[in-house]
Amino acid sequence: MEGFVDFTNRSQGRDQLFRATQYTCMLLSYLLEHKADTEKLVMKLKQLESSMSSGRKMFRLGNMVHALVAARRTTQLPDVVPRFCLTTSNLTRALYFICDAVLWLRSVGLQPDIDKQKWRNWATKCYYFSLLMNLARDWYEISWRLEQAIQKKKTKENSSWDKEDQELNCLKHDSLPSFLLLLFQILKRHPPLLLDMVKNLCDLSSPLDALGIYKTNPGVIGFCGLISSLVGILTLASPHLKLKQ
Repeated sequence: MEGFVDFTNRSQGRDQLFRATQYTCMLLSYLLEHKADTEKLVMKLKQLESSMSSGRKMFRLGNMVHALVAARRTTQLPDVVPRFCLTTSNLTRALYFICDAVLWLRSVGLQPDIDKQKWRNWATKCYYFSLLMNLARDWYEISWRLEQAIQKKKTKENSSWDKEDQELNCLKHDSLPSFLLLLFQILKRHPPLLLDMVKNLCDLSSPLDALGIYKTNPGVIGFCGLISSLVGILTLASPHLKLKQ
């Protein structure tokens, strides 16, 4: 109970709970939309989804500063690829939060003349580019660990191996199945990397649809958003599962 109280006392924790609720409502309303006698329930779910979205915009009002601080911190990373990817991601995320704040001002009536579609499009593009940078960092981490695993195999060919190394020994790296099996082993040993990649891939569904790059439907977006939110809740509740910057 104390852990739950501590989690909900953090703005990120409240945002993730609101986000999970928002996408659950989106998914359920899509699944129930064409069923008989569910019109009122679907309407209530959509209203709750809209309320959760508005509440999350308020929680995110100060996140621009957090993103800029994170960008400043990642400029100190020693490795050039993570430094570039994470710094760019945090800067574009800060731009996203600026656009999001402008949209919030319009939604509450403080700036009714704002072009909602234009600002929403900018926000989506910034969010999309930020996710691409995060995925580039994830792939760099995976590539580095794959290379380390292959080098480890080569240097231990004539020595006694532990169980983990024996899993790699059975692989031949000249085929796609071998590569996928090695990738699976790498991700299994590094849960933070796996969770971060899953979260970023799930988050892509919304901007891909909004920008017309890959059209889906609210059911897919709701499902992916819910998975991403659950991963976010898990990494907040268990910080050791969060990929370190």
